[in-house]
Amino acid sequence: MSKNPILMSTLSPESDIPLYSQLVSIVKRNISAGTLGTGDLLPSEAELCRSFDISRSTVRQAIGALEAEGLVVRRQGRGTFVAEPKVKRTSDMIYSFTSEVSAMGMTPSSVLMEFELITPTPDIVRVLELPSEDAKVYRFTRLRNVDGEPLILETSFYPQYIYPGLTRELLETHSFYSLLYEVGIIPDNAVDSYEAVTLGRREAELLGCKPGSGAFFVQRRTSTESGMVYEFTQSTIRADRVKLDVFLHKNGVSFSRSVGK
Repeated sequence: MSKNPILMSTLSPESDIPLYSQLVSIVKRNISAGTLGTGDLLPSEAELCRSFDISRSTVRQAIGALEAEGLVVRRQGRGTFVAEPKVKRTSDMIYSFTSEVSAMGMTPSSVLMEFELITPTPDIVRVLELPSEDAKVYRFTRLRNVDGEPLILETSFYPQYIYPGLTRELLETHSFYSLLYEVGIIPDNAVDSYEAVTLGRREAELLGCKPGSGAFFVQRRTSTESGMVYEFTQSTIRADRVKLDVFLHKNGVSFSRSVGK
């Protein structure tokens, strides 16, 4: 039996790119090159751990990110397979900063600025459809960078009950979407609201811009297939680096987002 092409690549522990993100890129390259086709079986978690000398948690982060993008599907008791093209990115709205930026050939990174467990305001209770006003919510703010340059200032809200053991240390060392994937929470649809704004002094300083510079203010609410709302995110994005293209077609509307150098 020939060796799986994924196992013929190597990871670079010295790189600034997280190991799980490097593994995601390896799988994507093999799919794009056609060395992995629809229905092909990926190596098992044990094989990936052994071949790349990485932890099972790192492998699960990578597989979770790939499945969130619709590139692979997991079948209980059988393994993980390359998805059919129709499954790939069921909605381009499903957002993974790391995957989106990596797919552009750029290097993503994040700085966790704030992390706290809060009693939500009535507006957050309503948006997240919380069962009661007593339900606690994680609130964290991250500065998202592309190739080392700040691009997005992002504040996210998640109900505590979806991942009760979340800590600052976990968030700094893991993709939260991958952690959620491990407990069965997978994004199915999201609603974005874009607004053109100008940057205040604090936001401008953090994003490396002049006060008054143009920006996009984006609010996103994400749900699972069952309709459970589990995420509300407010992001301020530099307008001098990001371009939005809107496509109108007979089956609806879609858009793409690109980052300039």
